[in-house]
Amino acid sequence: MPPTSPAPAPSSFWRRLSRSLFWMVVIAFVVRIAGIFLFHTYKFRPGDEGFAFGWEMGRIGRALVMGRGFSDPFHGQTGPTAWEPPLYPYLVAAAFRLFGVYSRASAFVLIGLNCLFSALTCLPVFFIARRSFGERVGRWAAWTWVLLPSTMYWAIKPVWETSLSALLLSVIFLFVLELEQKDGLWLWAMFGILWGVVALSSTSLLAFLPFSGLYAWYRRHRSGRHSLLGVLLASLLFIGCITPWLVRNQRVFGRFIFIRSNFGAELRLGNGPDANGMWMFYLHPTLNVLEMRRYAQMGEIAYVASRQREAVAFIRENPGRFAFLSLKRFDYFWAGVPRPGTGFFLPETQNWPYLALSVFMFWGLGRALRKRKPHAWLFFGLVLFFPAVYYFVFPHARYRAPIEPEMVILAAFVVSEAEPRRKPLSR
Repeated sequence: MPPTSPAPAPSSFWRRLSRSLFWMVVIAFVVRIAGIFLFHTYKFRPGDEGFAFGWEMGRIGRALVMGRGFSDPFHGQTGPTAWEPPLYPYLVAAAFRLFGVYSRASAFVLIGLNCLFSALTCLPVFFIARRSFGERVGRWAAWTWVLLPSTMYWAIKPVWETSLSALLLSVIFLFVLELEQKDGLWLWAMFGILWGVVALSSTSLLAFLPFSGLYAWYRRHRSGRHSLLGVLLASLLFIGCITPWLVRNQRVFGRFIFIRSNFGAELRLGNGPDANGMWMFYLHPTLNVLEMRRYAQMGEIAYVASRQREAVAFIRENPGRFAFLSLKRFDYFWAGVPRPGTGFFLPETQNWPYLALSVFMFWGLGRALRKRKPHAWLFFGLVLFFPAVYYFVFPHARYRAPIEPEMVILAAFVVSEAEPRRKPLSR
């Protein structure tokens, strides 16, 4: 009777599993899908004509399916809009057309896609961390992303572009690292196309575009690699991706609008006589009857311009208070927005997991810079430039989510460096 090979040891099985990128993605996806059923996140409040289903994204998607074009972001038929970038509303419209407007099937499909985006994000997390800090940190960061509750929340709860933005930004971050070491116009082409897709998905991410491009160029220049043709190609492809939408906005509104129109209104929702550093939600057209009437009567562009004038006037008349509010918004962005019944400067009593990730991220970033780890300055540029606009408008927990993959990497790096103290040798 031939000898049988021994069964693999359990420790060997778990070691292979922990190093498998395939199983990272599978487990991340399964855990998130399970969360949909566990917390019934595919069920949305039926009131207000289903507005809680995707909010503005859902309203625009419904308008597209009903033949009214890219319009009606709030209540009623208010005409064309550029309140949101076009990519995600068109994705919502596709789900509505196939599975029904505001149906549970559409909700499950859209949230399921968010779960897929979130699960796939562990791949660039692994490769970025491995390239910057080594294989062990890569595995730690990737598995942290797989199991971190906050990453699951943004995947299974809101019908929004949050998980897609986190995936796109982390892929772009990885492309910057690839551009430093590899030649080929196709890398620059993908860099430009990816930034074009990002612009049509979440314009706030564009704050990182100038720094990422300059970083890639500078690192290649230091190593003697030519980049002029690549930079030109990436720029042309980026412009080519966004131009159709810019032309649409020009034709519809009769003026140049860079993808989104709503910045002035958002600025007013964070700055005014009653401002406290948070979102003044009660002034939003969806929650304020007078503002909704004003929006419908004036039209979107005139309404946004009016709100921007109000915000700018407040800032000019109250520069000291604006500076103080901006300081509070900085605190809220990284420590968490206060919840009802908490103080304004110490929201961490209820938001400690949110704050903890920020603390470990800053700690890891500081150590990476001091130890001159590869690409530490790219992490620094992301942390510096991406959130800057929210310090002047208003913060929200969702706004930090697109850079949480990089935050997890820095946190995993600093944790991986912690070593137990060695006991002194006994004589």
